[in-house]
Amino acid sequence: MGKRILITGGAGFIGSHLVRHFVEKYAEYQIINLDKLTYAGNLANLSDLVGRDNYRFVQGDICDVELIGQLFEAEKPDAVIHLAAESHVDRSISQPLEFVTTNVLGTVVLLNAAKQAWKGRSDVLFYHVSTDEVYGSLHEGEFFTETTPYDPQSPYSASKAASDHFVRAYGNTYDLPFVISNCSNNYGPQQYPEKLIPLFIANILNNKPLPVYGKGENVRDWLWVKDHCEAIDVIFHRSAPGRTYNIGGRNEWKNIDLIHLLCKLMDERLGRTPGTSAQLISYVTDRPGHDLRYAIDPSRLEADLGWKPSLTFEEGIAKTVDWYLAHTTWLASH
Repeated sequence: MGKRILITGGAGFIGSHLVRHFVEKYAEYQIINLDKLTYAGNLANLSDLVGRDNYRFVQGDICDVELIGQLFEAEKPDAVIHLAAESHVDRSISQPLEFVTTNVLGTVVLLNAAKQAWKGRSDVLFYHVSTDEVYGSLHEGEFFTETTPYDPQSPYSASKAASDHFVRAYGNTYDLPFVISNCSNNYGPQQYPEKLIPLFIANILNNKPLPVYGKGENVRDWLWVKDHCEAIDVIFHRSAPGRTYNIGGRNEWKNIDLIHLLCKLMDERLGRTPGTSAQLISYVTDRPGHDLRYAIDPSRLEADLGWKPSLTFEEGIAKTVDWYLAHTTWLASH
């Protein structure tokens, strides 16, 4: 008999890719997609799944105790994959309370409902999807591992760190089976254009400035969103309960180098003289608490479960640029 999986935040960027992955790959599973449909959620990303026998959408807020309780009672999920979260660091600096409410309180509401519904069952799983930002910043040559101490530096990363701790606490206190994964920066099609790559693609298309924080020296490790979904799939099905896995693409890039690559690709595809888009780069005051470098060591995931990224960043960014250029109406409407 197939699993019944509640995926929270399934209309968001990573969530919509994950929902499609599970619905299409596991016809015997029932996938319940719960999403509040905030600015970053878009059901159009999943319009092709409407009418599928193994897919159902529910609009709702993970902070709504009554709704979540009713959902567990009605749908009887035997697994949760929890992605619903406020995720934009800049937004967390101006609106920290929203991040605490959704990312911390919302996670605890879900944990409580799971604890109540599952009552000591061992054939269930609460899978919490988190971020490498909980670890803070790195020096050159260092990498985040699953034992790196938490050192969050922004309201966003602090809220995700708190939610990670609550998941582990429920596992320890109530024997709730869980796994946690901490991923690096995702990129790919259908990402809401407040994030760097789709924002800069849109700005280049419209000849708008490309604002770079500080000197652009900040380093990020980039993960193709579909590789992330494959990793979640593997961890969900094969990890022992109580494990943590870091998911990274082994794709470290300085922001300024990434932006120059993006400019080069856009000039090529738009038929512009080489160097045209790079003239749009402008340097702005650095963000408060801006971590200098993130880099994940995914060795545990590779060794334990055999996952590896399928694309280099150069391959993935080319596919990403091509998708946005083929969907300029989608880009302009967000």
